[in-house]
Amino acid sequence: MNTADTHRAIEATFRIEGPRLIAGLTRIVRDVGLAEELAQDALIVALDRWPREGTPRNPGAWLMTTAKRRALDYFRRNKMAARKLDELAFDIETDDAPDPDAALDDDVGDDLLSLIFTACHPALSPDARAALTLRLVGGLTTEEIARAFLVPEPTIAQRIVRAKRTLAEAGLPFEVPRGTERNARLASVLEVIYLIFNEGYSATAGESWLRRELCDEALRLGRTLARLAENEPEVHGLVALLEIQASRLGARTTPTGEPILLLDQDRSRWDQLLIRRGLEALRRALRVGVPPGSYALQAAIAACHARARTAAATDWGEIARLYGVLAATVPSPVIELNRAVAVGMADGPAAGLAVLDGIASEPSLRAYHLLPSVRGDLLFKLGRLSEARAEFLHAAALTQNTREAALLTGRAEACA
Repeated sequence: MNTADTHRAIEATFRIEGPRLIAGLTRIVRDVGLAEELAQDALIVALDRWPREGTPRNPGAWLMTTAKRRALDYFRRNKMAARKLDELAFDIETDDAPDPDAALDDDVGDDLLSLIFTACHPALSPDARAALTLRLVGGLTTEEIARAFLVPEPTIAQRIVRAKRTLAEAGLPFEVPRGTERNARLASVLEVIYLIFNEGYSATAGESWLRRELCDEALRLGRTLARLAENEPEVHGLVALLEIQASRLGARTTPTGEPILLLDQDRSRWDQLLIRRGLEALRRALRVGVPPGSYALQAAIAACHARARTAAATDWGEIARLYGVLAATVPSPVIELNRAVAVGMADGPAAGLAVLDGIASEPSLRAYHLLPSVRGDLLFKLGRLSEARAEFLHAAALTQNTREAALLTGRAEACA
């Protein structure tokens, strides 16, 4: 393997191990900004040494030990407390580093979960909480986070910098909170896990349509949280949604990575174990006397697809109804966009287009590629091929995912 290939392999390893590395370092140094810097320092050392010395047997443990040594150097240079130096030195000498490939169902003492709750502290704005956690835990770039939030990239960069500064100045404890404080942060934590999964399920940029490691991480965190807050219906609603969505991962791409849309997927490749787990979590979320929350409603929509043996057997009328309830619960242009798809399948493309026309001028959707993509699909079904082609080409120009751009360009060519 040449140096360039080794560097790509190292960067891919860091993308997977980075969040756990930052979480473990934050527990030690109690500063998320410093922890991220130390993790980056370890990456630079790896880029220098691994091409010459070879990849270590346990890359995650190697990166953690290197970062801890960098932390020791940092504290010595800055004349920090002797006790902290002693703790770090002892930690390095006796470190039996945990296996970074530990099972999905970890204990609730998980460093990553602690990092999420720290990043979701009420001292930060909701937007800053989500952006910071996606950066630290999801390993997303500021560009990817900006596209996930449909806001400019500099806005996200400023949120992350300010959030790190706020946490450092406040000296907040690195822990999973208890009681009422935990419940107060729960909604933000659920949102972050949901966004991490979505980025893995349909990557906003890059050459891969899926980033399975993000889906796995979000699902692991969701299951852990469900054990921690087992009496919270929305936690189970989120887990139900993630389990059912994850069941399709093996059918969403061809062997060479091209996207396969939902209606074209081989449903025999859907993971039935994950579907059963998802339906059980949905049952726990839909408790008698408790109005379903947004995640439970989305899980109920996903369950409609999971229960249909074939695409033709899908109950689109029920899906459209559930999207109507969801839109009333948490109004959102993106939810309305999804409702337009369901209405188009249930009542015909003209009906779907009428729903879509209601959000066509929504500013937050101006750069959202799925708006022209859905519009193109509805126009195609109506036989308005030249208009459909223009919409597909517009969508292809907006997306930064090369696989998705190729799919949309292919659909535009089909209109010819």
